[in-house]
Amino acid sequence: MRFLGNIEAKTDAKGRAFLPAAFRKVLQASGEERLVMRKDVFKNCLVLFPESVWNDRLSQLTSRLSQWNERHQAVIRQFVSEAEEITLDSNGRFLISKRYLKMCDIEQDIKFIGMDDAIEIWSNKKIEESKMAPEEFKAALEELMSE
Repeated sequence: MRFLGNIEAKTDAKGRAFLPAAFRKVLQASGEERLVMRKDVFKNCLVLFPESVWNDRLSQLTSRLSQWNERHQAVIRQFVSEAEEITLDSNGRFLISKRYLKMCDIEQDIKFIGMDDAIEIWSNKKIEESKMAPEEFKAALEELMSE
């Protein structure tokens, strides 16, 4: 399952957005029906995970944690409690809760970014702030690929 590209969209007055058709096709082709959304751990955006991807990531996290360690419990509690199951309606719309809209400074104009096995949702303002300058991107890619 690969989500690629970036697609501009808008939320309505209730905070609903249409999942872009290209991304819905990827979900349908892989037999995924449910999504999980949470705020990104590192950036000021939301991430939509197909349920199978979410389950894999959660398993990866919990395999490194001990239920008998207080800090580990706090990490898993925060990670899981900040996630929501997302259901698309018959038109492909879903609701972004008010707390998520506020957390990520999302007003009306948003951008869906394909991130391989997940989809990011950004405020149009914030996505531009997060991008690397072309020379920085080139240097980072060169460093990563030459290791």
